[in-house]
Amino acid sequence: MSSSLRQLPPAAESILENETHAVTVPSRSRWRRAVSQPKSLAVRIVLAVILIGFGLLFLYPFVWLLAASFKPRGEVFDNSLIPKTFIPENYIEVWNQLPLLSWMWNSIAIALLAAGTVAISSSIVAFGFAYFKFPGRGLLFGLVLATMMLPGAVTMIPIYLIWKETGMLGTWVPLWGMNLFGSAFYIFLQRQFFLGLPRELFEAARLDGASYWGLFWRIAMPLSIPSFIIVFLFEFQASWNNLQAALIYLNAGSVDEFTAPLGIAYAMTKYSPTAGGHGDYQYVMVASLIVTLPMLILFAFGQRYFIEGVATQGRKG
Repeated sequence: MSSSLRQLPPAAESILENETHAVTVPSRSRWRRAVSQPKSLAVRIVLAVILIGFGLLFLYPFVWLLAASFKPRGEVFDNSLIPKTFIPENYIEVWNQLPLLSWMWNSIAIALLAAGTVAISSSIVAFGFAYFKFPGRGLLFGLVLATMMLPGAVTMIPIYLIWKETGMLGTWVPLWGMNLFGSAFYIFLQRQFFLGLPRELFEAARLDGASYWGLFWRIAMPLSIPSFIIVFLFEFQASWNNLQAALIYLNAGSVDEFTAPLGIAYAMTKYSPTAGGHGDYQYVMVASLIVTLPMLILFAFGQRYFIEGVATQGRKG
């Protein structure tokens, strides 16, 4: 029994152990034999060529960006994947040209707030829909899902007016405050996971005197870590790349208060010859490459939970 489940009520812990022993998971070798039966050599070669081709296709923009970041001003857009003139000093000079460290800190802080609040709030609402049975539950859940059908352009102006009336324009709050009320997609995702948990666990915990909050915090949450991390990763990535919201709510502030996407857009304008710049786009390429690193690191550390969570989202009890 893992340390995160040691505080379960006795009856719930007993049921969880029985559920664990009752399920037999095929070994990795048996699973591989079942899903990857031998195919003809020609088919396997064709599949390998297709996968390699798509891999190179998706990798090309990143390789181009990497090459452009080492080029001088006049060679940035020559489409060569190997720089004719190698300028590693671009990675040093960019910190003098742009407040990149401030932009990245702002983006990390906002993304953590946005991902944390939406993951927790959506989990709470999803647990309510999964555990409690009440008249109109299906209709109410359908209304929650129906909100996903509303285009962002429809709600953009009303939301802006709400934040304007609260006096929050020019602050970070509009970039993560709405996440306190959950997200329909994440509520659906978490609800499907909670429905796959044995209901006997919660009934036994209730007999042992656990509160409804205890059911959620001590049983549902420890068992739903993979799906929770999926929601966190999705929202962190969405918030990190959210240029539109930053452009609307932070554009009136100083340059140091920009997020990374907004800062890069500002740098594109700053170096544009039409705006009085000298076309030093190599610094924009360096900045663009640097701001992608947190996403790569986050996925590298969370991919085990990511794959596990995706694989278990189809379970339903």
